[in-house]
Amino acid sequence: MSAAPRTPEDPPISDGTPGAPGEAGTPGASDTPGTARTPGTAPVSEGTPRSGTSGTSDVLPVLAEVVRSGFVEGHHRGSLVVLAADGTVELALGDVAAPVFPRSSNKPMQAAGVLRAGLDLAGERLALAAASHSGEIFHRDLVQKMLVEHGLDAGQLQCPPDLPLDPVEAETYLASGAVRDRVTMNCSGKHAAMLAVCRKRGWPTESYLDPGHPLQQLIHSVVEEAAGEPVAAVGTDGCGAPLMAITLTGLARAFRSFVLAAPGSAERRVADAMRAHPEYVAGTRRPDTWLMREVPGTLSKMGAEAVQAVALPDGRALAFKIDDGGGRALGPVLARALGLLGVEGPVVTRIGSAPLLGGGREVGEIRAAF
Repeated sequence: MSAAPRTPEDPPISDGTPGAPGEAGTPGASDTPGTARTPGTAPVSEGTPRSGTSGTSDVLPVLAEVVRSGFVEGHHRGSLVVLAADGTVELALGDVAAPVFPRSSNKPMQAAGVLRAGLDLAGERLALAAASHSGEIFHRDLVQKMLVEHGLDAGQLQCPPDLPLDPVEAETYLASGAVRDRVTMNCSGKHAAMLAVCRKRGWPTESYLDPGHPLQQLIHSVVEEAAGEPVAAVGTDGCGAPLMAITLTGLARAFRSFVLAAPGSAERRVADAMRAHPEYVAGTRRPDTWLMREVPGTLSKMGAEAVQAVALPDGRALAFKIDDGGGRALGPVLARALGLLGVEGPVVTRIGSAPLLGGGREVGEIRAAF
């Protein structure tokens, strides 16, 4: 398979192909994590400073190692938090109280903001509003339909033109003679929904990505409410939308709040749509789709720079970030974290498979190290 197309948003994770993957609040007192409790990993408490954020040289624990021909040739460090069903921190590795940009793991909260602003979306359309879609034909078709339904056109989208996120789809797309397009960009569903609610509310559509825009201010509030902490910083995501930084604990808490939200609330509507139509959230060859389809009630969303958040229907949740942004470590780390939550089965094995090739044959793997 050829190399995956480089995109400004979430990196693709293909079906077992190596190299295809790759996205100051204070948690409440009840959410203070203990030290890491896994063998082979030095304990790192919640307050451990991160290199680059505090001026110290402290390093984060190894979450995954790269093993080739029996030789460990590299490591991926990061932070991970696991919440128990009651919302307390059950496990913390690394610094889970440091703000991070969740990247597209923030999309469920952005979609909830669109609903709170007054746009009546449901089903596949709502799932697509929270998506980092693969750019498959059914994704592109629905984005176009959403635009037409709200009197909009693709020229009003302010996400950058791009190729399909999925490398298999990208090859087919290019072979057909197609070129980079805004509708094809993986965030186009989110942007279509943002434009649609602005049209409905009479808000400016030209400035819908301005952090001071009424919609973005509302989304900012939704993120803080769901995470249970203030937004630590506001940046610009790869698609051009405002990006709110929260802690990994806050991110896990946000996903937990969505699955436990009251039926009919904006948060629950987003969670239900994503879980009912996971192929619209990601694509036919993506781990988020596999997990939500094969483990009923699970809410899952990855983000660029190797971010992942998951919540189970009983309120257990997890969030992690690979510090170097190495998306190839996402699958093995996610599979191991799911195992800690008691989630097992073929889908976990499939997600965790990350073989390394040499001469076209498997000679090693990327594996979890906690």
